[in-house]
Amino acid sequence: MSEIDDAFEFSRGRVPLLISMPHAGLRLTPAVEAGLVEQARSLPDTDWHIPRLYHCAAELGASTLAANYSRYVVDLNRPQDDAPLYASATTGLFPATLFDGEALYRPGLAPGTEERARYLAQIWKPYHQTLADELARLQKEFGYALLFDAHSIRSQVPRLFDGRLPDFNLGSNSGASCAIDLAERLRQLCAQAQGYSHALNGRFKGGHITRHYGQPQQHRHAVQLELAQCNYMDEQPPFGYREDLAKPTQAVIRQLLQAMLDWGREHYGR
Repeated sequence: MSEIDDAFEFSRGRVPLLISMPHAGLRLTPAVEAGLVEQARSLPDTDWHIPRLYHCAAELGASTLAANYSRYVVDLNRPQDDAPLYASATTGLFPATLFDGEALYRPGLAPGTEERARYLAQIWKPYHQTLADELARLQKEFGYALLFDAHSIRSQVPRLFDGRLPDFNLGSNSGASCAIDLAERLRQLCAQAQGYSHALNGRFKGGHITRHYGQPQQHRHAVQLELAQCNYMDEQPPFGYREDLAKPTQAVIRQLLQAMLDWGREHYGR
């Protein structure tokens, strides 16, 4: 059984902000690929093109951490014990269904317990160790750390939510993962962005990463953004990137990231 190499891409920045991209990965292990149903082979539930969408991170000086393996292998935004995050329909640490509720694997072909334990050890744990280490480094250097968990999803997924999703969906675990005034500053920016709708702690309040690492009382502030994909790409295969849609959306994203940095300097003096 071969080792899993290059589970993620990490770039260390120069400011107290880490951008996490846990669902951007496209790689599959042989066991997962062999068992997928046909409609899953295009990886429809991926957070497509997120590293490209967030290319301003390097210019801003933020650290970035992006998964290389698909959420179908192991979901990096779920807790290790697979405790459910939402009372409504969702997917788990080792997804068994697509977002539309259809089975992810053909009968009897889902990876076994030993194989999944390997994914946990060689993908999930290294990603989270790197995330934790970088936040610790930022806090040691600056006295605080900011975490922006970057996600995207189709604008309409009837099984998961009613109707069309707002364009910008901010989550702060109902106010528990970051300072209240930081979340409000980001919400106001979204409200001012012409042509876009928004929500704060609506259907998406933040997954495991936001909830676990966001500890404002310890000077670690985490926010999740779930972006409706219609704002930067085609939502149907082959899921093409749309520069005409992405450019104005990127401008809002940059404002959000800059606002986090500005807030940190205002509150911590560095």
